[in-house]
Amino acid sequence: MKGALTIMPEGGAMTASVATAAQGGVVACWSCKGPVATRALFCSVCGAVQAPGAIDHYARLGMQPTFDVDYDLLEKQYFGFQRRLHPDRFAAKSARERALSQSQATSLNEAYETLKDPLKRAAYLMELKGRKVDLTACGTINDPVLLMEQMEKREAIAEANSVETITKLSADADSEVIACQCHISAAFNADNLDEAGHLTIRLKYLAKLAEEARTRKTRMARALR
Repeated sequence: MKGALTIMPEGGAMTASVATAAQGGVVACWSCKGPVATRALFCSVCGAVQAPGAIDHYARLGMQPTFDVDYDLLEKQYFGFQRRLHPDRFAAKSARERALSQSQATSLNEAYETLKDPLKRAAYLMELKGRKVDLTACGTINDPVLLMEQMEKREAIAEANSVETITKLSADADSEVIACQCHISAAFNADNLDEAGHLTIRLKYLAKLAEEARTRKTRMARALR
């Protein structure tokens, strides 16, 4: 489409997903009324920075909507876009452009923080697929198997009485987190959303256990110094 702009990170080539996202919708530039792709940072006609488009986190960063994120590409896309929005580039611009650049940076930060975290990414991808996984819920675990697992592991962490014991428990917890992420990936790839949702909840509690084990390990190690 003539006049639509696809923004690429500085020093990087445009991926197919970036091109697809940029062609997915067009809005009018607030400054010159020219056509602007919904995910573009700047207007190709007048160069004015744009407000963040109403697009999902994957499209905002030029990523495919999948659980198996390429972290190197994620970092490249994010930091490439953020360099274009550095405050120094807008010091002499209007108050509106400075505010819009900050809004763009905030939206990019939110997208990046969501996609780089496996738990947040899994819950977000579920939401994109029409399923809601509430990661903020603090109520009773409805799954009796998961509940028993959590109780036993928390008890083991609380009763660990040596650095060696807590180190092993911490390593085991980290391994379970990684294994759960692999199972989530397989569930999404198989389009088994029920399983993906169940595993996302399990990952939430496994991640908490892993953090508790690391904290206990650190405290025990400090106590021996």
